[in-house]
Amino acid sequence: MRAIVILRRGSPVAPNVQLVSDAPEPSPGPGEALVRTEAAALNHLDLWVGKGLPGIQTAYPFISGSDGAGIVARLGEGVSPHWLGKRVYLNAAVVQAQPALPGTDPAGESISMIGEHTPGALAEFFTAPVSNLLEIGDTDPIQAAAFGLSFLTAWRMLVTRARVRCGNWVLIPGIGGGVALACLAIARHFGCRTIVTSRHQEKLARAAHLGADHGILDDGSDFSARVRQHTGRRGVDIVADSVGKAVHGACLKSLCRGGVFVTCGCTTGGDPATDLTRIFWNQLSILGSTMGDSAEFSQVTRLLVTERLRPVVDVVLPPTEAAEAFGRLEAGTQFGKVVIDWRR
Repeated sequence: MRAIVILRRGSPVAPNVQLVSDAPEPSPGPGEALVRTEAAALNHLDLWVGKGLPGIQTAYPFISGSDGAGIVARLGEGVSPHWLGKRVYLNAAVVQAQPALPGTDPAGESISMIGEHTPGALAEFFTAPVSNLLEIGDTDPIQAAAFGLSFLTAWRMLVTRARVRCGNWVLIPGIGGGVALACLAIARHFGCRTIVTSRHQEKLARAAHLGADHGILDDGSDFSARVRQHTGRRGVDIVADSVGKAVHGACLKSLCRGGVFVTCGCTTGGDPATDLTRIFWNQLSILGSTMGDSAEFSQVTRLLVTERLRPVVDVVLPPTEAAEAFGRLEAGTQFGKVVIDWRR
């Protein structure tokens, strides 16, 4: 089968990406389905896989890809025939261990990632447990591939962890990435007021077109004073961050008393200097958030199939332009999701 493979570990990643035509087709195990891929989207996780993740012994060449949509082509042992021929999309977070108490925050959860720990969706076929697939009917597979991981991650951040409410002020640094744009869409869906930041004026303008209330051009300095101007000096209720070190101090200073800082990643580094005095004095909450479970996936998917939430697609490319797709993500020039159309 054709597959996009990362040939070797290294940075930059794009030069190590290649489309091959002789990758072995995977076979579904018990409880799994084989999916003929229609579309697959890139995430920053694909770059981390290419650079090499600490503690994970990736065997290169490796097929990454944690976002995929397609048609179920074959079934593993014990899977209902109902699945055959259905259009589905992927929740790449495979739960290995559940939290101790059902219904509690997911702190006790243990997951492995399709596309990180096991081969992913950047190929003509991928396998997944049927418990990690949802039927999407006539939903455009490009839209579905662009939606999955980013919106699931953003949903857990804002809904499960930060407990977003109508009227909250939400600050989203680094608008333009998939998770940040998903956070903007979800915050607007809940009736929140939003502030976004970016190093690029064009991205701020596009975010305003999507409904962001305020945009701040991030020139590398502390932007918290501008956040407080927009909120009547009060500060924001929630910061939904995936940027990390470069904006951490400004984000903490942007929070109101009792505010929540929730993070799902740190593309600029994970070791910022922090301000414990501000945290305890202002009763701030610092929350980590990673992916999401099947219940959260179902919740957010209902909003996809009913078209109440839509992802932003930056560009759709054929598999032959895989290296260019990785390069665009690596350069940070994208606004929205980079999607590979496997029907081309």
